[in-house]
Amino acid sequence: MAKEKGCAGRGVHEYNGNCWQGLLICLSIILCLLSFSPAAAQEDPEYRMEVGGGVGTVSYLGDFNGNLMKNMQVGFSVVGKYRFNPRMAMGLTVTYSTLKGSSNDEKSYYPEVQTPVEFSNALVDASLRYEYNFWPFGTGREYHGARHLTPFVTMGLGMTYANAKPTALAANLPLGVGVKYKIGDRMNLTGEWTVHFTGSDKLDGVEDPYGIKSSGLFKNTDCYSMLKLSLTFDFWAKCKTCNNDRD
Repeated sequence: MAKEKGCAGRGVHEYNGNCWQGLLICLSIILCLLSFSPAAAQEDPEYRMEVGGGVGTVSYLGDFNGNLMKNMQVGFSVVGKYRFNPRMAMGLTVTYSTLKGSSNDEKSYYPEVQTPVEFSNALVDASLRYEYNFWPFGTGREYHGARHLTPFVTMGLGMTYANAKPTALAANLPLGVGVKYKIGDRMNLTGEWTVHFTGSDKLDGVEDPYGIKSSGLFKNTDCYSMLKLSLTFDFWAKCKTCNNDRD
């Protein structure tokens, strides 16, 4: 029995390490991008809002999977953003996908699980996120210094719903990086990768399969990553006279 507990301890350690590894990767990329960020201030963009949709993959990270690239499922998103200026925006993203995993391929020992676990649970994520562009984003004709291509970072707060048994509803913290490209006067292409750290250990339908009590906001909880490509359309042109812009 002592040997089994040791296996469970290693399983918890490996899982937590993989989940926090995603956070460390995001933070490292953010720090690298910040070091190249120009500091010059820019004017307001021509359009204040953008709407569109996206498609990508969603990967479950939890007790029964610690690999970012394993069991990737297709996800679809609806995106809406409000631009404060060429560098900053606030966006709402709603994503529908599936969380899939299994205990069959895992080497960890689960003392609280009597039978093999295999699940495929519907996922709905609604996240309100802040975006920071490292260079002013635009075609260059609407305002001075805009660029067609810019890296960005994003973080915010969201809600996660998983159709597990029982169903799970939890808050999540999305943190990610990406690149935006202006493919037309009012069309934007965005590629991004985000990790969503949730406050629930029930997204896979099993809570604490190791039987080890833990504390902390995100300790031993389930999370998931999203790799997504989005296409959005600009609208709501600002009033140049009201904003003292040059004609």
